[in-house]
Amino acid sequence: MFSETEGSRKAIGDIHVFFHEGLYHLFHLVLPNHDFIAHAVSTDAIHWRRVSNAIFLGDPGDWDDLMLWTMHVTPDPHKPGSWRMFYTGLSRRERGLYQRVGLAVSDDLYVWKKHSVHWQDGRGPKDPELVLEARKKSARNESSEITSTIDEESCYPISPAPEHYESSLEEGRHFVSFRDPFFYEEDGRGILLVAARVKDGPIVRRGCVAQYVETRPNHFEAEPAILHPGLYDDVEVPNIVVIGESRYLIGSMREDAKIRYWHADSECAEWRSYHDNVLMPQGNYAGRVCEDENGWMLWCFYAMNQADRTANNLMPPPKRLCQADDGILYLKTFEGFAEWIEPEVDFGEPSLLLKENHCHEVKEIEGGWHLESNFNYQAFILYGELSDFRLDCHLAVNGKGKCGFVFRLDEESHDGYYLSLDLLKGMAQLRSWGTATELDGEYMMRFKTLQSGNWIARGDCGEDISLMAFGSYIELSVGGRIILSLADLDYHSGHIGVYADSCSLSLTEVRLHPMRKPEQREGQLIGG
Repeated sequence: MFSETEGSRKAIGDIHVFFHEGLYHLFHLVLPNHDFIAHAVSTDAIHWRRVSNAIFLGDPGDWDDLMLWTMHVTPDPHKPGSWRMFYTGLSRRERGLYQRVGLAVSDDLYVWKKHSVHWQDGRGPKDPELVLEARKKSARNESSEITSTIDEESCYPISPAPEHYESSLEEGRHFVSFRDPFFYEEDGRGILLVAARVKDGPIVRRGCVAQYVETRPNHFEAEPAILHPGLYDDVEVPNIVVIGESRYLIGSMREDAKIRYWHADSECAEWRSYHDNVLMPQGNYAGRVCEDENGWMLWCFYAMNQADRTANNLMPPPKRLCQADDGILYLKTFEGFAEWIEPEVDFGEPSLLLKENHCHEVKEIEGGWHLESNFNYQAFILYGELSDFRLDCHLAVNGKGKCGFVFRLDEESHDGYYLSLDLLKGMAQLRSWGTATELDGEYMMRFKTLQSGNWIARGDCGEDISLMAFGSYIELSVGGRIILSLADLDYHSGHIGVYADSCSLSLTEVRLHPMRKPEQREGQLIGG
């Protein structure tokens, strides 16, 4: 898990990953100050090395002299071999209540130059008199209050168009949302998407995705919102992905801290939702797409403290973004983990965790084991003292009882992670369950629900399960689709097993692989 320096007061914020010539470039916010956009590089999307920061706050008087927010990097369509970074800026003068979108450019992805505008005498960015004055001084080779040349082809910073979107502090929430730019090209047009708000309707239901079309190089004109669900306060960090004949719009919602998506068949079609449009479970936020030689990937940050997403954030490894035959999007495990997997271990016959429970049966069957606990709970231990691993198996349940997995479980206290699976309803819930030794009495019990997820169950035939623990990162896939993705630091090593409570299980096709433990080396940040 990529993060800021452990023990510091800084945390990683919204991220964007751009792939170029075999190298992944990570650009991310640094919270809580938002005073620069950091840059790291990786060859495998697991190891990361910090390089020079991309851009910093503007000087006092600039339109972006208070905070920098979410960015997006793409090739410059007007200058081959160069790149543009659209980013969000806030000003001190407006106390951060008004958001705009600015531009930085680079010829190598490492050194960036901003188009920056100073404010003078109370005038805001792109004030016509200020621009005219700058052009006159530029023609006379005199210095100007505008730090980089602004010609008739430039319109930065971009502000919300009042004919379509909330654009003044007197409207709505008295806070102008216009952030998280995303640029893409479609049918020869350059389109800039921005998280904004329509002008009318219930105040906390105005969140939309604004659309600006590039009519000539670096000049954008506003169009009506491309998406307004009528449900959310904001649709943050919008993305567009085209797969085959389908278009997908991905966004994040503060209301439940989930990443959702909408779909359309063509450019002019209305956006629609599937019965379940949650792409990533709760805690994963600010999803961004990236395309490399193997296809589309989804990246995000994970909030360890979901009550405060400005501290203690981590960036999980990426997921592969896939399209099912029915058009529904799903995520599968990043293939880069294969480099961390060690040879399979032979665990032999499962052993009992609760020796005093005699209402059980362990019987070898073709391809695996029949495990039965007709009364009460019993855990069948497959392997002990394992830290990082990937477990693949087929699990089927007979009866109406409960089942699931335990891992990083202490043999004495039984403290560890408990993964509850309802194979009939298609539900998973991961808990950190154990003893809080620093507390007394009834407060000593630790019972934390870390994350929940669901899938369409296949019924009595069981499910193909893949469970991975890699440092602080935990991932569950069912039928090849990621259901849970999170980070937790409560437990680091212990037994791994499957449990049954008032039912019998068929555990077959079991493959248990240890994984090399993530580490941090000098000059590199490595998942873990």
